[in-house]
Amino acid sequence: MSASGAVWSKWIGPAAALSVIAADRVTKRWVESSIELWSARPVVPGFFDLVHSQNRGMAFGLMNDGATETTRYLLIAVSVAVLGFLVHITVRAWRDRGDAVPLPLFLVLGGAVGNLWDRVHRGYVTDFLDFHVGGWYWPAFNVADSAISVGAVLLIWQMFRGGAPEPGRQT
Repeated sequence: MSASGAVWSKWIGPAAALSVIAADRVTKRWVESSIELWSARPVVPGFFDLVHSQNRGMAFGLMNDGATETTRYLLIAVSVAVLGFLVHITVRAWRDRGDAVPLPLFLVLGGAVGNLWDRVHRGYVTDFLDFHVGGWYWPAFNVADSAISVGAVLLIWQMFRGGAPEPGRQT
């Protein structure tokens, strides 16, 4: 691999995390400024809408209805702890694997920062992507949630795809 290729390979993970954070911030602000709270704009009728919702609870709207300030601070504390763990394993994997960047970890990290930012600064997370078929609705989500989900799926795929580690490297 060329020197410039090695540099790009080493920094694609952090660039991806920063891109997720930026895209998450921009899309949430756009939704908040262009779609009235609790309303929807159909994009693909009967399947996909852009909505403007606020999630004061956990993922998939769990605890959203009964969320209090205590809930907010508890979710912030848990998020900070998880984020600290993610930073630790991401930096360790990045350092130990040389130019093989653990991109899925950086996607999860970027998504976690995006949602934590909202929760700390606003007390809720803005969700806006709403998929549904007939009477079945998937809970609304956002760019940060998408990055977390894609990163988690890629991590699981990497864990189960097999393959021997390179000689002299730990997994």
